[in-house]
Amino acid sequence: MTTRLTFAIAQLNLWVGDIDGNVGKIIEAARRARDELGADLLLTPELSLLGYPPDDLLLRGALPQAVAAGLRKISEAVQGIHVVVGYPEFADEGLYNAAVVFRDGQQIAQSRKQLLPNYGVFDEKRHFLAGTRATSVFELRGHRVGLCICEDVWGPNPAAAAKAAGAELLLNINASPFNLGKPEQRLEILRARTQESALPIIYANCVGGQDDLVFDGGSVAVNVDGALAFRAPLFEEGVYALQFEHGSLRGDCAEELPRAAQAYRALVQATRDYVDRNGFPGVLLGLSGGIDSALIAAIAADALGPERVWGVSMPSRYTLDMSNEDARIEAERLGIRYSTLPIEAPFKAMLETLAPSFEGKPLDVTEENLQSRCRGMLLMALSNKFGPVVLTTGNKSEMAVGYATLYGDMCGGFAPLKDVYKTLVYELAQWRNQQSEVIPPRVLTRPPTAELRPDQKDSDSLPPYDVLDPILEAYVEDSRSIAQIVALGFEDATVARVAGLVRRSEYKRRQAPPGPKITRRAFGRERRYPITAVYRDL
Repeated sequence: MTTRLTFAIAQLNLWVGDIDGNVGKIIEAARRARDELGADLLLTPELSLLGYPPDDLLLRGALPQAVAAGLRKISEAVQGIHVVVGYPEFADEGLYNAAVVFRDGQQIAQSRKQLLPNYGVFDEKRHFLAGTRATSVFELRGHRVGLCICEDVWGPNPAAAAKAAGAELLLNINASPFNLGKPEQRLEILRARTQESALPIIYANCVGGQDDLVFDGGSVAVNVDGALAFRAPLFEEGVYALQFEHGSLRGDCAEELPRAAQAYRALVQATRDYVDRNGFPGVLLGLSGGIDSALIAAIAADALGPERVWGVSMPSRYTLDMSNEDARIEAERLGIRYSTLPIEAPFKAMLETLAPSFEGKPLDVTEENLQSRCRGMLLMALSNKFGPVVLTTGNKSEMAVGYATLYGDMCGGFAPLKDVYKTLVYELAQWRNQQSEVIPPRVLTRPPTAELRPDQKDSDSLPPYDVLDPILEAYVEDSRSIAQIVALGFEDATVARVAGLVRRSEYKRRQAPPGPKITRRAFGRERRYPITAVYRDL
C-alpha cells in the first residue's frame, strides 16, 4: 500500500539578521503544520534562519555561534515532524548556502547549494562556496525525497542527480525576488525540470520586502507532466498543505493575479516592510495633485493604514488651483493627514539671497530647481521633527533620464516608484481606482507637469512617455545599442538623446534612496554602470 505524504510550505516573511525572530516563526509554523495540517514535513525558505539576502552580514564574527544556537533551538523545540531549515553553513573550508532536515532532535539530511547565482541582484559567489556533493536524498515514511536549494532547479544536473539517487520527488527551497513576469518564468523552469527528471517538484518561496528587493511567495508544486498541482497566494504569508500520493502532488491553487495587481501588491509589501522594520512611525510625502504622488499616497495608505500617512501640499506661485484641489480630495478620500505649506516665502527668500550672484543671468532650470529644493527642505524638516520617513515620488522614467532634482524631489528615505515606469504608474493608478476611486479622475487625464513655470509640461523636456518608456526598457533592461533600438522603429535622434540622458544621470541615481525592484532590471545593485566613463556608442 502506498503511503500518502502531507507536505507543508511555510511561506514566511523573514527579517534579515533577526535569528531569534525567524527561529520563532519557523517553530510556530512547524507546530501548526504538525497539529493543524497533519503534515509529515515542513519546508521553510532559503536561508530562513538568517533571512535573504544577508550580504556582508555574513562576515560578522559572532554570526556562526548565533546560527548554531538557532539551529539547536529549532531541533530541540520541534518534535513529531520533519522540518527543512535554510541556513549559512560555516565549514572549515568556507561558507555554504545550506539546508538541514531535522526530526525529533536529530539531523536527518543536509544539502548545499550547488549553482550559485551571480547575476542581476545576486552576488552569492562573494560569500558562498558551491556545494559539490550530490543532491541530498533522504527517506520519509517509506518514500525517497530529494532536497536542493533555489538556483539548483534552474539547471538540470541537481534534479537529475536526485533522480539517479532514487528520489521520488524533489523539494526546492527559495528566496526568489519578484519582478513582473517572474512567477510565470519560475513555473516554466519548474515544468522543464519535472519533465526532464520525471520528478514532481515542490517549490517553497519566502515573502516580504527587504530593502530594494521584494519577495512574492507564490510557492508552487508541479507534477511530472508539467501540470500545476499547487499554488500559494502571492504576497501572503502563511502555512500551506499539499499531498503526495501515487507519484503525484495535489493541493489548492490560488488565483492568478493580473500584472497590475501583482505590481501594486509588490509595492505595498515593500513599503510596509521597509517602514515597519526600520522603526518609522509612519510616512510623509509631498502631495502635489499629480499622478505620482497620488499613487504613492494610495500605496502608503494601503500598506500602513491612513493614520500613518501624512500628505503635504506645497504650492508655489505656479501651482494651479486644480492641483491643490485634487491633492485635498485624494487626502480626504484616503483618510490621511493633510497639511498645506506654501513655498512662496522660502522661494522668494532664496531668490533674493542669490540675486546678486545671479545678476545678468536669465531665468532657467536653476530657479525651477530651487522650488523643488524648498519642498525637499520642508519635508525633511517635518521628518526630523516628527519622525515619519519621507517617501520620494519620482518614477523610473524620471530616474533614468535625470528628470528629478537632487536635494529636492529626490529627498527622502524610500522611493516606492523607483522601478516603475511612468506608463505603468498610470496603469497602476487606474487599477487602484477600480478597487475604490481614491484618485480624482482629472489626475489621470491631465498632461503630466512639474508646475515649476507657467504652462509647463513634462513633454517640453522629454519625449512622450509612450515613446520614452519603450526606449528606456530596450536600453536599460535589454542593454540594446542605439542602432538596435532605432531598428525597432524609433527616431535616431530621439534614441541618442534618451541614451545620453541616461548616461549623464548616473551620478544622480547613486544619490537616490532605495526603492523596490519590480522590473527585469532595476537601477542599483542590478545595473552597475560607472559614473565616469565613455560608452556613447555601446
